[in-house]
Amino acid sequence: MPSEPIILAFDTSAAHCAAALLRGDQIITSHVESMSRGQAERLMPLLEEVLAEAECTWGDLSAVGVGVGPGNFTGIRISVSAARGLALGLGIPTVGVSGFDALAQDTEDAMPAIRAPREQVYVTFPDQGPALIPQAEAESLGTLILNDDPDAQVRAIARIAAQRWQTSPERPAPLYVRPADAAPSKDTPPVLLDG
Repeated sequence: MPSEPIILAFDTSAAHCAAALLRGDQIITSHVESMSRGQAERLMPLLEEVLAEAECTWGDLSAVGVGVGPGNFTGIRISVSAARGLALGLGIPTVGVSGFDALAQDTEDAMPAIRAPREQVYVTFPDQGPALIPQAEAESLGTLILNDDPDAQVRAIARIAAQRWQTSPERPAPLYVRPADAAPSKDTPPVLLDG
């Protein structure tokens, strides 16, 4: 294994598939692809491309960092399940990083806010935890830093994972702030015939 830790980070919590590779304290490479769907099919090939570009293999990795949300339910599940699978298969730690932590990495004077549907944002309050509120209401609370740069976000996930992987690795869990929009069908299911 290389002397400097190598951290592979990725995120699919919004309309993108993003990955970054950090060696020591340097981002070696990062890739972001905008997409509203298809992250499940694209994530693993993208990670392999990132590793190949840096002339690394899966066996060179020290840890995996993953964006855990909040954001798109399906996208979060894709990343978190991929990170858990990689950590298990490679026998390395994995670190879940919230979008709030990734955004806060770049500023001290603004409130991290993650875009949500219907002109809303996810924000986090010190004593209450994460909440979903209208963007206008969040803007009235102060300056916002929004998750509009997935490359900066995935790079921040890599850096945070590099700080935490030896001291507090944990099985990443999705950070859901609101319940899913999907609901079971109210239609009566069809009758199954024995044949």
